[in-house]
Amino acid sequence: MIGIDAWLEKFLQALEKTFGERVWFVGLQGSYGRGDATEASDVDLVVILDELSVSDVRAYGAMLDTLPYREKACGFLSGKAEILNWEPSDLFQFCHDTRPIRGSLDGLLKKLGSDAVDRAIRTGACNLYHGCVHNMLYEKSEEILRELYKSASFLLRAVCFRRTGRYAGPERELLEALGGRERVILETFLSLKQGGTAEFEKMSGALFVWAKKWIEETGASDGLPGPSDDPG
Repeated sequence: MIGIDAWLEKFLQALEKTFGERVWFVGLQGSYGRGDATEASDVDLVVILDELSVSDVRAYGAMLDTLPYREKACGFLSGKAEILNWEPSDLFQFCHDTRPIRGSLDGLLKKLGSDAVDRAIRTGACNLYHGCVHNMLYEKSEEILRELYKSASFLLRAVCFRRTGRYAGPERELLEALGGRERVILETFLSLKQGGTAEFEKMSGALFVWAKKWIEETGASDGLPGPSDDPG
């Protein structure tokens, strides 16, 4: 596994050499950011510059090419103005799942209200719902099912935050905070992540029902017709 502290030191040196004082924020996301990385984990980097041009994108890519484990580097590159005007429901997950290395995202977090959390949940649930139906009908892929459960693990963090006001990043912390159907969804994800057997029909059905529930609940919370308000 990558020695992340030593790798990040080289990354920051290369970043400063390439962009100097133009760097507004640097952060780490994903499993390395949460502290539960494995041999298969990528290094999910967040870099926000004062502004971003096409030539900057090329320069950043060339910079990454000089670093060891280049194939593991991925993540998010942006200009400051773009991130300050980003869709709030996307920013909820983005900010909470980013460990700051240089700079802070606290100013962005202060702009996010409860409606951003509900929109993040609804968007994620809609994507899961569509993904489950499509996979059950057409692809019938265990690999896609595993990816859908991975997506559900991020959605669970938003659900947990909605209920508790606390963002549970590490999987062990999230597991302790969940109960009922949500805990079953996370336990299924962890089993699949560790190479457990994919019971396609059972697991697909459970994820579909759970996604449907959250589409209905977040829809009803903002005045849209809930399942009991169907005019038909």
